[in-house]
Amino acid sequence: MVFSSLVFLFLFLPCTLILYYLVPKNLKNPVLLLASLFFYSWGEPVYLLLMILSILVNYAFGLLIERSKALANPAIKFELALAVLWNIGALFFFKYYALMQDTFRFLPVLNVALPIGISFYTFQALSYVVDVYRGKNAAQKSFISFALYISMFPQLIAGPIVRYSDIESSLSERPATFMNFGLGVDRFIRGLAMKVFLANNFGQLYETLQTMPEKTVLLFWLSAIAYALQIYFDFAGYSEMAIGLGSMFGFRFPKNFDHPYMATSVTDFWRRWHISLGTWFREYVYIPLGGNRVSVFRHILNLLIVWMLTGLWHGASWNFLLWGLYYAILLILEKYVFGRLWAKVPALGRIVTLFLVIIGWVFFSHTNISDAWASISGLFGVGAAGFADSAVWYYVKSYGILMIVGITACTPVISKGYRFLLSKAPVLGAVIKVVLFILCVAALIFESFNPFLYFRF
Repeated sequence: MVFSSLVFLFLFLPCTLILYYLVPKNLKNPVLLLASLFFYSWGEPVYLLLMILSILVNYAFGLLIERSKALANPAIKFELALAVLWNIGALFFFKYYALMQDTFRFLPVLNVALPIGISFYTFQALSYVVDVYRGKNAAQKSFISFALYISMFPQLIAGPIVRYSDIESSLSERPATFMNFGLGVDRFIRGLAMKVFLANNFGQLYETLQTMPEKTVLLFWLSAIAYALQIYFDFAGYSEMAIGLGSMFGFRFPKNFDHPYMATSVTDFWRRWHISLGTWFREYVYIPLGGNRVSVFRHILNLLIVWMLTGLWHGASWNFLLWGLYYAILLILEKYVFGRLWAKVPALGRIVTLFLVIIGWVFFSHTNISDAWASISGLFGVGAAGFADSAVWYYVKSYGILMIVGITACTPVISKGYRFLLSKAPVLGAVIKVVLFILCVAALIFESFNPFLYFRF
């Protein structure tokens, strides 16, 4: 079940909200937990057992580590290691065994499917047990509250990755206000519009261009730009919907995107794109490795390790590893070679960064490395069927207005204008939201193309 489905919009969400607000305070967490478990089991009920097992194991580890910490038990490091091993082991087996099986032929053949959302809820569980070990937060005594933290349906499938400390107090006490609910509805509709009107249409353009046997240089570029816009509005829209849903139930989830295509450097891009994932790797991998407070050689090694892991986190395919190494190299060069130039000429940094990011998305979008290389070569004329032809002008003409809207929506212009309108004419803003929602529903009824890219991560 995805947020941009009619079943979710008109059955699951209304029923959950009505029941949630009808029950007394002490039953709100159980209701939300049951709804979340039902939401997850909708697509693949067998893997609900895996998630419940993960909840049970990490709940027990949290209590065990806190007890050992209070008793100054030297076994605490061993307990933490077991907790990390359990989480990483489960993630590795279900997400990467097929890749290892293809690479190392001596491994037994097992048909292991990828459980939806395992990368996200495993990282949340890991951050919880590590933070209990560090003393950043106390272990959660209520099993229902902890289970809700891991399985809460708004951020279960695709984030944002919410650290326990971000919502610890809200698990026990969260005020239900009309303002928070209204803000949640507003963000949800904006995210839904990004997904339905922008991501889906750019996705259709990308899929159409991918089926063409021969492409000119401009068609290669149009394809790459279409994918860059699709993945941004797909994931940013889903994150907006998740944050909006959290607000409807009284939770405040962290921002996950901040106009990343306006970045003035690669470093800046990763401060703006999938912020919760970047924060997670910084807090739980990069800083423990020593961060940048080490020798130059060690700092470079740290960046390589973090970005190899970041690439592999996104998928069990070698192209993701190359994608991670690509960004590691860019960040190393930016840190030690080009960083000062970008600081002096931000406009140049913005242009170069966007160019490099689009190249990176070509790696990301092709699981077959030879296909990725062919597409990148085509961007520079190698293997392309000329520079331009009538087809590229047809697609530019057909999708020109959508491109202008999409590119404008990548900047703060539309969001600032929308906030200004709400401040000056709130009634008109409310009407616009209602109309926008109706148009989204109409599009979902009449259009069958409604994929979600991050389901495979």
